[in-house]
Amino acid sequence: MSAVLQESPLSTDIRVPEITDAVVEPMDTRPGLLWILAFLLAQGALGIGVISVTHQLMHGIGILGINNTVGWGAYITDFVFWVGIGHAGTLISAILFLFRQKWRTAINRSAEAMTIFAVMCAGLFPLLHIGRNWYAYWLIPYPNKRDLWVNFNSPLLWDVFAVTTYATTSMVFWYVGLIPDLATVRDRVKGIRKVIFGTLSLGWKGTGSTWVHYERAYAQFAWLATPLVLSVHSIVSFDFAVSNLPGWHTTIFPPYFVAGAVFSGFGMVITLLVVARSTMKLEHLITMDHLDLCNKVILATSWIVSLAYLTEIFIAWYGGSYYERYAFLNRAIGPYWWAYWTMMTCNCVLPQLFWFRRIRRNLLIMFIISIFVNVGMWFERFNIFIISLHQDFLPANWNYYVPTFFDWATTLGSFGMFFTLFLLFCRVLPVIAIAEIKSVLPDPVGNFTGKKEAE
Repeated sequence: MSAVLQESPLSTDIRVPEITDAVVEPMDTRPGLLWILAFLLAQGALGIGVISVTHQLMHGIGILGINNTVGWGAYITDFVFWVGIGHAGTLISAILFLFRQKWRTAINRSAEAMTIFAVMCAGLFPLLHIGRNWYAYWLIPYPNKRDLWVNFNSPLLWDVFAVTTYATTSMVFWYVGLIPDLATVRDRVKGIRKVIFGTLSLGWKGTGSTWVHYERAYAQFAWLATPLVLSVHSIVSFDFAVSNLPGWHTTIFPPYFVAGAVFSGFGMVITLLVVARSTMKLEHLITMDHLDLCNKVILATSWIVSLAYLTEIFIAWYGGSYYERYAFLNRAIGPYWWAYWTMMTCNCVLPQLFWFRRIRRNLLIMFIISIFVNVGMWFERFNIFIISLHQDFLPANWNYYVPTFFDWATTLGSFGMFFTLFLLFCRVLPVIAIAEIKSVLPDPVGNFTGKKEAE
C-alpha cells in the first residue's frame, strides 16, 4: 500500500512548461462564470455574517440563543469546527512530506491555504463570545500597569497560545513553500505585479545552493509543524476534558478530537479541490487519482471516528456512572435526538460509500458526501457542547438551547469568509505548488529530453 501511495498520480504526457502555464494562466485571465457565481455566493454569505456581527457589537451577546445553562452556544461549536478544518492542511503538507508521499504535491498548496483561512475563521468566535470584545487584549500576557495578569490555568488561555502558535507556524510554512513559485510568477509578469512578486520571492534565483538551503529549511519547518497536528486539537479538547461534566470528562477526547479534525479537514479538502479544479480548469493536475486517495483517507478516518463514538458509549455503560449513562442516552433519544442521528448518519454511514471505487471517483457524489461530512462534524461538536450542557446535575437548571437568527447568520458568515478568501487566493497566488509537482513528474527523461521524439 505504501508503495502505491508514493507513486505520482500525474499522467506521463504532461510536460514541464504545461504545468507552469496551467497554474499561472488563471492569474492572468478573467475569471470564468463558475468562479464568479461561487464568489458572489460566498460574498452574500459573508455579508449576512457582517450584518449579524455588527448588530451583536451594538446590542450585546443577549441577541444570541445562549442561556444560563448553555453558555457555550453555536460560537464555540464553530470555533472547534474551524480549528478542526485547519488540521488537514498541516497533515498533507508536513506529515505526507516527511513520509515522501508524492501525491500530496497537487493538493498541498490548497490545503495549506485552507489551514490559514480556517484558523482565521476560528479566531473570530472566541473574541465574539467573550462579550466585551474590546478587552480581548487582556488575554495576552505582557507587563502592564493594570495589575492584571492572565490565568495560565484557564483553558481559554490555552487556546490563545495553541491557536496563535498553530496559525503562525502554518503561515510561515505556507509562505516558505510559495517562494519558488512566486519567483516563477515574477519572471512572467510586468509592471507593479513584477515588483510585488519580486519582493515576495525574496530575491530567489533558483541556483543549486539556493535549492539545497531551501529544501533543508522546508524539511525543518515540516518537522516543526508535524507535532501541531496532535497538540493543537488535543489542547482544544482539554477545554472540556478537564471539567467534571458528564459527556466531557473523558480521557478519549484528545485522540478523538484529532481524528475528527483530520476527518473533517479532508472533507473540506475534497470540497475545495472539486471547486478549484472545476473553476480553474486544473483537471489534468488535480486528477481523479488525487481525489481518490483523499477519499480513502476520509473512509479510514470515518472508521476511527465511529470507533470513538462506540468507545464513548461503552465506557459510559461500563463505568457505572449514572450521570454519564444518562448523558449519552439523552443524546440518542432526548430533545436533541435529531442532532445526534444527523451526526451518526453523516460521519459513520455515508462515508462507507467510499468503499466503492466508482463512487470514490465520481465528482458529484464525492462533492455531496464531503459536504455531508462537514455537516456531520459540525453536529458532532454541537452534540458534545450543547447536549452535555443543557441538562446537567441539577434538574432545576435544565434548559433547551435554540440558536437564534444571529447564531446561524454568524455561522453562515464564517463560511462566506472562508470561501471568499479561498476563491481570492485561487486568483492571485499559485493554487498548485509548481516547483514541487515538477519534481514528481513520472519518467522525466523520456518525456522532457526529446527521447520520445528521437524514437
